[in-house]
Amino acid sequence: MRRQITGFSNPTVKALRALREKKHRKASGKFLAEGLRLLTDARESGKLPEVLVMASGRDPHPLLGALETDVLAAGGEVIETSEDVLAKITGKDNPQAIAGVFAEFDTALSAVNRNCAPIWLVAQALRDPGNLGTMLRTGDAVGAGGLILIDDCADPFSVEAVRASMGAVFTQQVVQARWDEFLPWLRSGEGQLVAASLRDAVDYRGAPYSAPCFLMVGNESRGLPEAYEAECDLRVTMPMKGRADSLNAAVAAAVLAYEVLATLGG
Repeated sequence: MRRQITGFSNPTVKALRALREKKHRKASGKFLAEGLRLLTDARESGKLPEVLVMASGRDPHPLLGALETDVLAAGGEVIETSEDVLAKITGKDNPQAIAGVFAEFDTALSAVNRNCAPIWLVAQALRDPGNLGTMLRTGDAVGAGGLILIDDCADPFSVEAVRASMGAVFTQQVVQARWDEFLPWLRSGEGQLVAASLRDAVDYRGAPYSAPCFLMVGNESRGLPEAYEAECDLRVTMPMKGRADSLNAAVAAAVLAYEVLATLGG
């Protein structure tokens, strides 16, 4: 179905704008993504928006035409509106010419096939959506299976996290679990749990990594709880030659992920 919306007070505009808030995303089971590149990545990963919102007067583009055709063929809705209304929906003063509404993915541990990839990234109590999005991008870059979010993390379907992922939210499996759910699941099959740590840790270079490797980083300010680190099969550290005692969580995950990739022959 195709239709046009012109008014800020339209109920559909209000509903789409509400998806910027976590409580409305959870209630509806949907989230927003913005930009042709990001939506094209979603399409190429087999995920289409249920609703495609496009700014009137946009420049034509073959990828946009293909996306529009596929959304309509799948029974989705295409909405045309002004740039001002689109800005209201996305919360950006200079929005891109396109946004999409997607159904949230299954984030249960039961949906994970641990042996489908040699590396999995794990984040505990990660609070910054930018860091979360960056970890998704890192996972995509190293061929990880996905990102497992432990305990109370930032919402992976927030506008900020989706934007920071640069499309990797559609290529990486996203999982949400509590620690007391994750650990028994991990120990029920193959999997090496590796922590970025300062406690009784070995140098990250040349450490004995094995697949599937679950590489875990902690909260940006507190790191990992000591009890969590104690359950790990391997704890690794990186040399810090300056005054800082640690790297940004997402940066640390990227450095370690590439070392694991090299060790496993990727």
